[in-house]
Amino acid sequence: MGLGWAVTMFLELLLSCLLIFIAWKRMNKGGKLPPGPTPIPFLGNLLQVRTHATFQSLMKLREKYGPVFTVYMGPRPVVVLCGHEAVKEALVDQADDFSGRGQLASVERNFQGHGVALSNGDRWRSLRRFSLTILRDFGMGKRSIEERIQEEAGYLLEEFRKTKGAPVDPTVFLSRSVSNVISSVVFGSRFDYEDKQFLKLVQLVNESFIEMSTPWTQLYDMYSGIMRYLPGRHHRIYYLIEELKDFVASKVKINEATFDHQNPRDFIDCFLIKMHQDKNNPHTEFNLKNLVLTTLNLFFAGTETVSSTLRYGFLVLMKHPEVEAKIHEEINQVIGPHRLPSVEDRVKMPYTDAVIHEIQRLIDIVPMGVPHNVIRDTQFGGYLLPKGTNIFALLGSVLKDPKYFRYPDAFYPQHFLDEKGRFKKNEAFVPFSSGKRICLGEAMARMELFLYFIFILQNFSLRSLVPPADIDITPKLSGFGNIPPTYKLCLVAR
Repeated sequence: MGLGWAVTMFLELLLSCLLIFIAWKRMNKGGKLPPGPTPIPFLGNLLQVRTHATFQSLMKLREKYGPVFTVYMGPRPVVVLCGHEAVKEALVDQADDFSGRGQLASVERNFQGHGVALSNGDRWRSLRRFSLTILRDFGMGKRSIEERIQEEAGYLLEEFRKTKGAPVDPTVFLSRSVSNVISSVVFGSRFDYEDKQFLKLVQLVNESFIEMSTPWTQLYDMYSGIMRYLPGRHHRIYYLIEELKDFVASKVKINEATFDHQNPRDFIDCFLIKMHQDKNNPHTEFNLKNLVLTTLNLFFAGTETVSSTLRYGFLVLMKHPEVEAKIHEEINQVIGPHRLPSVEDRVKMPYTDAVIHEIQRLIDIVPMGVPHNVIRDTQFGGYLLPKGTNIFALLGSVLKDPKYFRYPDAFYPQHFLDEKGRFKKNEAFVPFSSGKRICLGEAMARMELFLYFIFILQNFSLRSLVPPADIDITPKLSGFGNIPPTYKLCLVAR
């Protein structure tokens, strides 16, 4: 075992050096990648790209190399795009060329190119088209999903009332509630808040998001060729996601035994019907593996990003109590203390809408976006990117682009208001990404964020345990995601 392992390590090292050499040759011959820091064999640009601050390191390199440059994540060249113009030119103007999903080695072991989020080619196209249709049929952007959110927000308010203004960590409260909205779509029903299996699920999703953002996982994504053979924390993400997969697979089994072709109850049933329709097609992508992994993609994304945004948003509002006071004022004027908030209220509440947009912009929940790749040899900005080149379109650099946001690093809701106080769109607002890989659940997430913020602030005032000036909104971890700091607050009934 020892000798075999040593030989494998040597071969991996040799291969890494070879890959860097080939990539360099490509730059000078067939392909012409943008300039960037000189890589070291095997290590690539590890000296310039710190695994505990990947996004920040890339933004520093931008100062020297401009908005488009190449870094080597280990042996792998990655083209980095910064700022609204470069990202829009790639993901929108050349949307098809940049529509591939790039390498995310830390979770590739779980997904192996299956599921809507991490697949490519025809598989991705069929799964995305199908998922969008089903999500719309289950009420995305229509009243039925709104009613689900209103109902779930009502349950959350009951839980908050039980705290009687005592200090609480909002994490589990928000995760359970938001998770139940997507659960009702993909699994057909909500879970009881005390359901032990559900609590475990929510914890797994929360821990996975944190784990994807640790320096260990960033290191694994750079050097998976070697790291997969080494013991350590970088393997934890694999086991967390396997547990989530097992849960989804068990739900699929229950549905298979009980579903009715004429009356689909949820996303899983709809997928099973499609599988049945395609059973004689040997090339169909509607199989058990894609069912489990697409359902997991939807459940994970629908749970974590919205609940993290709400959690972070409360902290930002407690740091700026004058902003919270203005939201209370707008709620009083438009909705009053007793009527149920609805999505239709958004157009009459420009200030609140602007605040929610500004929270999303400032906290920048997935700063590097999910990697892309080019699906063919692609001319871009005077360079030739060979087919399969990985692309990091840094969403955080767009959300903080000084050409589009007057105070990029400050909390300034006026970024989204005109001089008359009306809501003003901003084309550099891209928290859901843009182009062909834009987040499937954008409409649902926007609805959830608006309704949850309004429901909670209609009924409660947020009280911090420390003075506003002492509230630190720096992420607890910054990697794949910006993880909100842990904190407690008091929810005081209004």
